Amino acid sequence: MDRFLFLTFDGLSTGAVYAAFALALVLIWRAARLVNFAQGAMAVATAYVGYAVVSATGSYWLGFGAAVLAGLALGALVERVLMRFVGHANPLNDVIVALGLVLLIQAVLGIVFGNEYRPAAAPFDTDALSVGGISAMSPYDLWVLGAVLAVVVLLGLLFTRTPIGLRMRASAFAPEVSRLLGVNVGRMLTVGWALAAAVGALAGMLVIPTGLGLHPHAMDLVFVIAFTAAVVGGLDSPAARWSAACWSA
Repeated sequence: MDRFLFLTFDGLSTGAVYAAFALALVLIWRAARLVNFAQGAMAVATAYVGYAVVSATGSYWLGFGAAVLAGLALGALVERVLMRFVGHANPLNDVIVALGLVLLIQAVLGIVFGNEYRPAAAPFDTDALSVGGISAMSPYDLWVLGAVLAVVVLLGLLFTRTPIGLRMRASAFAPEVSRLLGVNVGRMLTVGWALAAAVGALAGMLVIPTGLGLHPHAMDLVFVIAFTAAVVGGLDSPAARWSAACWSA
């Protein structure tokens, strides 16, 4: 029973990270109706920025904030400089460009930082706490769950309770009608890409200290699992997506 409970709690923490990364994929889907296959590589790039700040300052929290801000900037840059000029008549165009971006980012990271595995320290203890003689979650697991739950709630409120969230949804589903109603569709796409990259950066900073370590391909498997969870759970259903991600863990 002790082993079962420990694996259950550990799976919840791991599944929460997959859910956060799936949310990043869904944000792109809601904003542009496409799947960003470069999401994992972009998350690793922002993680390198975060851990470079950690190494320079000694503060995990400054690095965490720097990674999220780098995600916002990278997402906006990719949409403005690259994806905006891709012809969307054929969905394969977006896929091919995104896969090319993966190769480019991973190659640049390998050239700049090297391909070796770099261990990444967690901000909290990763040893499981014992409650009544039963191993439960570690302080780091609790931090992961709390951070992901906060992101889920905030994004849910953004898309259902705020004008900018409603404009983003309208721009994705009916761009021509949205333009006639005065919505700046291009700006909403940029915001969607920026938010998605920021959430991906957060997921990367949460999952890398769990044993993945930092290297250019660190998020490849996470992307595969999160993409599967997003599709199985429903690209427009946050609750179902969360359940699918936890089960996949």
